[in-house]
Amino acid sequence: MSGRGKKQAVAGPSGSVLKRSKSARAGLQFPVGRVHRFLRRGKYADRIGSGAAIYLAAVLEYLVAEILELAGNAARENKKTRILPRHIQLAVRNDDELNKLLAGVTIPQGGVLPNIIAQLLPKKTFPKKTGGNVSSSQEYGGSQ
Repeated sequence: MSGRGKKQAVAGPSGSVLKRSKSARAGLQFPVGRVHRFLRRGKYADRIGSGAAIYLAAVLEYLVAEILELAGNAARENKKTRILPRHIQLAVRNDDELNKLLAGVTIPQGGVLPNIIAQLLPKKTFPKKTGGNVSSSQEYGGSQ
């Protein structure tokens, strides 16, 4: 057994009350207890309130969900079913707020955004009109 299954109800004085995790009580997928432990052991402050871990876990869960949604869209655009680091890079760099948040972050195997400087592109040539209207500056008026 891996120890990750649901906890069985323990027969005791309180009856059959299921023990729910802090994450389940908060309605989150991210582990609130683990975040709380990291906050305590990280020596960020002498005292850590219980609400701090719930708030931080909720923020982390939101950020991960946002990045995964955008990366999934990028993978679908590239006709892939698996999210690669390249898709995460495209998702983050194409979103203004995430790009600002992760400005100093290098994503390994992410590559760069496709970008060609406009000056390096070939100039658009317009087809020359043969005959037709001639501008007034080129017309010969005859006698002056």
